[in-house]
Amino acid sequence: MLKKGSKLYSILTGTCPKCQNDKMYVDRNPYNLPGVFKMHEKCSHCGLKYKIEPSFFYGAMYVSYGVGIAFGVAAFVISYLFLGTNLKVSFIAIIATLVIFMPIIMRISRNIWINMFVDYDKDWDKK
Repeated sequence: MLKKGSKLYSILTGTCPKCQNDKMYVDRNPYNLPGVFKMHEKCSHCGLKYKIEPSFFYGAMYVSYGVGIAFGVAAFVISYLFLGTNLKVSFIAIIATLVIFMPIIMRISRNIWINMFVDYDKDWDKK
C-alpha cells in the first residue's frame, strides 16, 4: 500500500509525484516554520515544475480544510470517547491538535493537491 508508485507514498513522503525520487521541500522538517512552504523550483530527477501555474497551491487551502477537520474529529474521538473527558477538555484537545499539527497539515494538503493533478510515471526517464 505504501510502495513507490502509489499516490499515498508521494503524499506521505513529500516526494515528486511524477518520479517519486526527489523531495519537493527544501527543508524536510515541517516545524521549521519560516521554511514550511519553501519548495524546490523543479524536480532534479524528472524536471517536473512543482508550481504548475502561478498561485497553484492556493487550491491546497480547500484540501487543508478537510484534512484539518479529519484531525479535529480524530482529536475529539480520542479525547471524548476513548479518554472520557468532558466537552470543554475535548474542545481544548481539538484546538491543541490543530495548532500542533498545523505545519504537517499544510504540507500534506500541498502534497494531496499536486498529486490530484500529476500522476506517477514509471517510465519518466525513457522519454
